Amino acid sequence: MKQQPIDQHMDAGVSSLIEYVMISGILMFLLVVMMLLVNTHFMESPANQVSYSAFTDIGNGISTRIVDVYVTAPYNGTISTSFDLPDDVATKDYFVEIGQGANPTDQDVKVSRDFISSKISLAGIGATRGVAGNTTGRGMNRISFDSEGF
Repeated sequence: MKQQPIDQHMDAGVSSLIEYVMISGILMFLLVVMMLLVNTHFMESPANQVSYSAFTDIGNGISTRIVDVYVTAPYNGTISTSFDLPDDVATKDYFVEIGQGANPTDQDVKVSRDFISSKISLAGIGATRGVAGNTTGRGMNRISFDSEGF
């Protein structure tokens, strides 16, 4: 029997297939990397900006309510008001805390979640009356004043 010579043109189909598979694999890897980056830049960044604006609005609303209670507070007695905050901002919970401001006599309303935070001044109430407390957006919230203190 006579042996057939190996034709070099038969390898051309296999090398084209390997080239196609390798280039397709590299492009798929780059597509996955791009999808991860697109999610971060085009979806999370705007959500964080909206959250910061919402936190500022929530802090201003709480500050206004605290000032209103302070202005209408009786010399002797108690006053209390209930209010509702948004349950979540951008489908995530948040935390509200009344704390010290930049100066020892100032106080701030800090609304935060993860690394997003907004601080709003209490309009000078901290110099005359100390305000303390914290809450979340869930449920009804209450601001109370008692002339004898808590």
